[in-house]
Amino acid sequence: MKRFLASTFDQFRLLNRPARLFLQAIFFDGLLFSGFNLFFNLYIIEAGFDRDFLGLVNAAPSISALLLGVPMGLLSDRIGRKRAMLAGFTIANFAIIGTLLTRSEAAIIVLAFIWGAAGQLYFLSHAPFMMKASDDKSRDILFSFSFGMFPLSSTLGSFLAGYLPGLFREFSGVASSAGAYQAALLVCVTASFVALIPLALIRDVESAPAQEKAGGTADRPPLRKALFRPLTLKLSLPNLAIGLGAAILVPYFNIFFVERYGMSDSALGILFGAGSLITGIGCIIGPRLVGGLGGKIRTVVIGQAISLFFLLAIGFSPWPWLAMAGFLVRGALMNMVAPFFDAYALERTDEAEHGTVNSIRNLAWNVGWAVGPYISGVVQQHYGFSPLFVGTAVLYAIAIALTWFFFRPKAGCNPPPVPVLDVVT
Repeated sequence: MKRFLASTFDQFRLLNRPARLFLQAIFFDGLLFSGFNLFFNLYIIEAGFDRDFLGLVNAAPSISALLLGVPMGLLSDRIGRKRAMLAGFTIANFAIIGTLLTRSEAAIIVLAFIWGAAGQLYFLSHAPFMMKASDDKSRDILFSFSFGMFPLSSTLGSFLAGYLPGLFREFSGVASSAGAYQAALLVCVTASFVALIPLALIRDVESAPAQEKAGGTADRPPLRKALFRPLTLKLSLPNLAIGLGAAILVPYFNIFFVERYGMSDSALGILFGAGSLITGIGCIIGPRLVGGLGGKIRTVVIGQAISLFFLLAIGFSPWPWLAMAGFLVRGALMNMVAPFFDAYALERTDEAEHGTVNSIRNLAWNVGWAVGPYISGVVQQHYGFSPLFVGTAVLYAIAIALTWFFFRPKAGCNPPPVPVLDVVT
């Protein structure tokens, strides 16, 4: 353990100041926002809304991202990553607070739509920012740390948030479960504004467009050209399959464990906290696997393929302990390898198109999330969770096959990474 911590610290030291501040923002975001992921679905149900409406609420941000994701990516390219992250995070949080304060179904859907658009502006800026804030030696480390930082901080956040509803019932006179969940959610979302502090301290890594820096005046490649380039489509299709598979199941793991095993709020918080801890550790270990497993693509395919067995264990195990173990390992494997495919996608893409290509890949992801949550709500209402586990496993398997078919390593065909501009520290 001592050697592992020392090695991790040495990796962290390779990162520059903008990268470290970015990771601090991710840490605060995960620590303080984890309660939202834990209790939002339960709040909607306890507040008297049916599951069909829950599906619509979960789908609304993704429908918004589907419609506005590419414009948000282009806006991020235009205004710079720092401004985009600050604006997106702030607007999204205020929209989420609005959904918690209103009981109007129409208003909740509209606000969810707004938070989806603003959230895209925030999240779509992450990967291009990290490409600018890293070089060949530190890129895998930064991408993996960014994926690992959120779940690691969520470990503590989920554990603490699990006790908030009970505390509000006991000490604040909140009688209903809906009121306790609402109070806990408002505390978590409001506190998460702290994440804006390290973001504001970043000296923006944006510089003149690559063409201008080189002395040219060429315009950015048009959206249509990037959209219909075969490489962009190949990079997006696995996202489409995984996005749909995740959308029909992953947001409802909390409901599954509560209904199947009668978990209490605190036990649910401990389970999700443990899942976040293992996922975070896996993401930090991940960069060491790339070389041993033969590169990014092999690492992604092997990790995702193994995770399928644990996914099915969650849904069909007769023993609670095995379902919980499957939940912990599945999440770690899927999230551990995800940053490698993101980094690979941007390494294969021209720097001037990073925001555009990243938004197109997220658009493919959000196609699934636009329809998946509603489909899931209908299936849960009539057939339970079993068909959803099977459907997710099939879609993940399709994504794995596409990734390997399109990008399997070939001898002598390793493309050189796109050069990264120096970062002002």
